[in-house]
Amino acid sequence: MNALQIAASGMSAQQMRVDVVSNNLANMSTTAYNARRADFADLMYQQVQQPGVITSEAGTMLPTGVQLGMGVRPSSVSVILQQGTLSQTGGDLDLAVDGKGYLEVTLPSGQTAYTRDGALKRTADGLIVTSDGYQVTPGITIPSDAKSIAINADGEVYAYFEGQVMPTQLGQISLATFTNEKGLEASGSNLFLESAASGPPIAGAPGTQGFGVLRQGYLESSSVDAVQEITELIKAQRGYELNAKVITAVDQMMSATTQVK
Repeated sequence: MNALQIAASGMSAQQMRVDVVSNNLANMSTTAYNARRADFADLMYQQVQQPGVITSEAGTMLPTGVQLGMGVRPSSVSVILQQGTLSQTGGDLDLAVDGKGYLEVTLPSGQTAYTRDGALKRTADGLIVTSDGYQVTPGITIPSDAKSIAINADGEVYAYFEGQVMPTQLGQISLATFTNEKGLEASGSNLFLESAASGPPIAGAPGTQGFGVLRQGYLESSSVDAVQEITELIKAQRGYELNAKVITAVDQMMSATTQVK
């Protein structure tokens, strides 16, 4: 009886669905987090009678056949690309990407990572880094005697000094986009890595064609919809219960078979 394995695959699928929902809910307050969705596909089929088989000498064919499904499998956990709302913070190094694009970050290994988490900080040397201390590309250092800094929508970083009317440009923050953003590899800490599925990064300045603009003093909120996630959780629970009932029914049928005298 294949129903035991089929129902077990259904329970595993619903358990994975709950795992994805729980991760979304856990990241409701994570800056620039995009919700994930679990996708599933049916497993291979047992071909008892293939459709189109000749059934008589007259050439009549079996119109549908008998194909028994063997269960379900996870096919992907995809990212729902949806920008979260921009929340005003007033921080001079808080940046939100309004539109497409990722900030480029240099990891200690020298590898480049990408993020939309614009809660930036500066080191004791004035270098602009992420909350984990990773350098934002290109490396921009804020002088210790700078009175204040300003970052415009095009990513240009300016510093104001005592006794100077005009600001001094320190550099420009660049953005990167990808042909397939869903193919990026999530590595934790709001960072993504390039993969063969995402394609190579396309670098450009904020505000140019195909790139969003930067908003100083804002942070992008998580795009998780709590109501939608709770709905998905309820549906997953009911699916798990139904598959568990199938296992119970099969167990009763097998028990009845063993008791036949």
